[in-house]
Amino acid sequence: MNKLCMKAMGQWIKAVAQTGQRQWALLNGAWLFYTCLPVPRNWPVQFGQIARVAPIVGAGLGGCQATIDWGLGLGIPLFLRSVLVVLAGLWLTGGLHLDGAMDTADGLAVQDDQRRLQVMADSNAGAFGAMVAIAILLLKVAALTSISHTRWFALIAAAAWGRWGQQWAIGNYAYLKPQGKGAFHKQAIPSPWYTLPCAGGLGVLTIVGVGMKWVTWQYGVVTAAVGIGSAVLVASWLNHRLGGHTGDTYGAVVEWVEVAVLVGLACVG
Repeated sequence: MNKLCMKAMGQWIKAVAQTGQRQWALLNGAWLFYTCLPVPRNWPVQFGQIARVAPIVGAGLGGCQATIDWGLGLGIPLFLRSVLVVLAGLWLTGGLHLDGAMDTADGLAVQDDQRRLQVMADSNAGAFGAMVAIAILLLKVAALTSISHTRWFALIAAAAWGRWGQQWAIGNYAYLKPQGKGAFHKQAIPSPWYTLPCAGGLGVLTIVGVGMKWVTWQYGVVTAAVGIGSAVLVASWLNHRLGGHTGDTYGAVVEWVEVAVLVGLACVG
């Protein structure tokens, strides 16, 4: 009996170790895909289902920005700090999501439905794309400048909920370009049910933050409400206009949800 228990325990430990290794490889792959930061060459990497852990990467990116913001707080004026932190976020992602927002804006400006995807695939930025990029960056800087306390929470929450918004768009709507670079995301999140683990995790972390009195309950409520609400609205509106989503619109969802969360928290004070 003891031998059987020991054997079962050994198999369980082995299964847990294998699962942990797969998740670690997935996080490494997501970090490489969504950011410009490297990982050690000997670390395992897996890309197939990285969309499932995108909010975790977002929280990590927000943490990097929060660390930069803390370092700049040693004598840098608040407005300049906010500008540098927003630009740091742009550098950390290589402009991946902002580029998607710009391409989406250029596509939506085209009246011919048949040409929209072609315009969005064009790497050259148009006037509407440039205006949207300016609007997004200005809104982020203005909102962040208005947040004088718990800026670290705002940065982490905005980045994490922005990536959850991407998950929501992937799981709820059709992907318009079967051969596009973002097609494998749809395979990773084929339905909205796959978005629930990260939504629940973000909700729990927010509750912990409120319970530990790191942030006020108003902050917690606004973060969750605006994060979820803006993700649903932006993803739904883009689907209505385009009939589905692409990798570019996923990026647009990330950016506009980040803006919404920061603006919402700025309004709380």
